[in-house]
Amino acid sequence: MSDVLVAGGGPAGWALAGACVRRGLATTLVDPAPHRPWRHTYGAWSDELPGLPPEAIAAAPSTTLAYGTREHHIDRGYLVLANDGLRAWLASTQVAVVTGKVTSADHGPHGSTVLLADGRRLAAAVVVDASGATRTLSGGTPRGPRAEQTAYGLILPAEVTNRLVPDAADTAVFMDWREHPASPGGPDGSGAGNDEPGRSGRRRSGVAGRTASFCYLLPLGDGSVLVEETSLARRPGVPAAELAGRLRRRLAAAGVRAQGRDERVRIVLDLPLPGRGPGRGRVVPFGVAAGFVHPATGYSLATALRLAPVVAGAVAEAFEAGPAAASVAAHRALWTVEARAVHALRQHGLRALLGMSADQLPEFFDLFFTLGPATQRAFTSGRTDLPGTAAAMGALFHTARPALRRRLLG
Repeated sequence: MSDVLVAGGGPAGWALAGACVRRGLATTLVDPAPHRPWRHTYGAWSDELPGLPPEAIAAAPSTTLAYGTREHHIDRGYLVLANDGLRAWLASTQVAVVTGKVTSADHGPHGSTVLLADGRRLAAAVVVDASGATRTLSGGTPRGPRAEQTAYGLILPAEVTNRLVPDAADTAVFMDWREHPASPGGPDGSGAGNDEPGRSGRRRSGVAGRTASFCYLLPLGDGSVLVEETSLARRPGVPAAELAGRLRRRLAAAGVRAQGRDERVRIVLDLPLPGRGPGRGRVVPFGVAAGFVHPATGYSLATALRLAPVVAGAVAEAFEAGPAAASVAAHRALWTVEARAVHALRQHGLRALLGMSADQLPEFFDLFFTLGPATQRAFTSGRTDLPGTAAAMGALFHTARPALRRRLLG
């Protein structure tokens, strides 16, 4: 019988499993392919992860830019994580690894039994659900369309992406909402297009279309750059094929050949907080499954890395009081009163973003990137910073034009 069983072998699951081992807890990690490579590209603000070792960092661009309708220099360090180095840092050889698919769990006074798809049963005192948006053990995927951030990207040589941003090998572009000239042909190459008038009277290019998207550029530290076309938030998300067409037109307009390994992203932004119905309080959700995703950025990994030792510590300190007490301690460490209040404010912000027009989104982010670094940090990274989050949202409201202000009110 394990002290802790973690269902899910992504970065969040490995982070918590390793942290539990370091607190002296016998830990098992279960995943259908626990040693599979992590294919996605992860970025984070350096001030969120001050203890990250050098081998877990692939690149640390010297410049970070953002564009609403104009250029903004962001005074925060940005990191690109090295997945192999991150895994090596997070993983512990003392974690017992089981290859299998978790399907359900039964709970009793002395622990839990986790059932695998092949019929095997594993016993553990505390069960953690790190299965992502599927939330295998903590409520499942919610029904109905969800608000999603979706993206389609290509990994290209840095020298060709210099046509999109100077010194692309050492410059991160957090988001670029600017209009770009459309390349010949519409979405299907027929010349039909889906242009619509912008506020200024100019026609928005087919890159933006009826649902605005932005360009995200991230140097990977090996002479290549990830260039992504991203839909920040829509319910349901913009399909990858549509974003791929927008990206190709954006690149063609800049004279860049769109050929390279692709990357697809789909992040659910409005997962409800984990329920506490019969049996569910005994499962500790973690990572995306626990609602860590920031609805205005789609980020969750830095939060998981920061909270892994906190949750492991809570479980270890309450472990002698029994499995139920250890699970309750983990829940309390994850969702303090302040964290729940900030989550509610962030969800209000998501509803405002979902209602913004293609013209209002660049206007909103122009305002956001004129806020001071501390205020920006509070909004994007202050998971329990209720005063800072409220101050950031208040500052945006008071500087917005009346039409945008009405949208911010929801």
